[in-house]
Amino acid sequence: MKRTIAAITTSRADYSHLYWPLHDLSENENVDLKVIALGSHFSPEFGNTIEEIEKDGLEIDSRIECLLSSDSDVGMAKTIGMATLSLADLLGKMRPHLLLLIADRYEMLAPASVALALRIPIAHIEGGELSEGAIDDAVRNALTKLSHIHFTSTQAARDRVIAMGEEEWRVHRAGAPSLDHLRRRTLLSREQVGERLAISLQTPTILVAYHPMTIARDTLEEVDALFTVLEALPDQILFCYPNADAGSRALIERTKLFIARRGHGKIFTNLDVVTYLSLLRQVDMFIGNSSSGIMETPSFLLPTVNVGLRQQGRERARNVLDADAQPSAILEAVMTARTPEFRRSLLGMANPYGEGFASETIARVLTTIPLSQELLMKRNLSAPGRPAVLGQSSRP
Repeated sequence: MKRTIAAITTSRADYSHLYWPLHDLSENENVDLKVIALGSHFSPEFGNTIEEIEKDGLEIDSRIECLLSSDSDVGMAKTIGMATLSLADLLGKMRPHLLLLIADRYEMLAPASVALALRIPIAHIEGGELSEGAIDDAVRNALTKLSHIHFTSTQAARDRVIAMGEEEWRVHRAGAPSLDHLRRRTLLSREQVGERLAISLQTPTILVAYHPMTIARDTLEEVDALFTVLEALPDQILFCYPNADAGSRALIERTKLFIARRGHGKIFTNLDVVTYLSLLRQVDMFIGNSSSGIMETPSFLLPTVNVGLRQQGRERARNVLDADAQPSAILEAVMTARTPEFRRSLLGMANPYGEGFASETIARVLTTIPLSQELLMKRNLSAPGRPAVLGQSSRP
């Protein structure tokens, strides 16, 4: 019997990570894959990224409009509620055998909550990581405890999920699926990147990806320090759009004013994954607080300055230099990243987030794991004083 696997994608970021797992599941004759798109995918302001999924030829089974055109935390909270109402009807009719979620976006709380009520087992990708300067950290941990199958990016993340009381047989170290693109797709040359983005890469270029710090009441409290340093740098500076979080619109306007005043540079609303990774391969430095600066830049030995608190706690390769959100600290990290000694120190470095084989592991487990009541019935093995007679600590 075919198993129905429903997958949720809410934004450009998670879709780039889900691309290969979805591709491999869609190619499996024993899987009826249902792709559910919601959130910022349908926002013209954030690039109508639903078009990227359509361009890839992936069938979208359900489309849910739920993102408020807001720049506040209340708007974020209401988005969760709107998504929950729509998903309750959709998943109540669909009743998939498994629901696939990824990462830590606040919108993912909606499908996870609905699946819990409907007794639909959840598989979660990229649990067990840390980003203590964003609400993403709490969202990720909540998704872990609501999920029944886990695919972690690193061994340390797997250990952390198990330490949260998850049974070992449920937790698989797969690697970050975004890295599968580096093994399974052909990146663009420097000339092709320049032509596609209408930029010149003949001068030193910095790519900036900075998002609102959602753990803070003022989500842009670190931004002044970042732009103070960027103003002082002679390089060509390129920006990626921030996530659709509280403060993102104010951040976008600040970025556009910076570029206009400077007279050169660009901001990209949306870059498809091949173009984005190709750009990472060609620029001279990455600055920001995006998880991409932690997870993907090591594969290119790209000097990276991680600014502020957002990614605090996440595992890093040695290409990442942390800087407090103070102009002097950021500038010092930038100057270190420029040195030949630092660049030489990165030679031979491995990416702790994997080797580009995550999707095979994810597809194999999701297509073979028994769909029994035991999958839904979780045993918290970390609970003190738990009687041993209640069950086995590992699945046969």
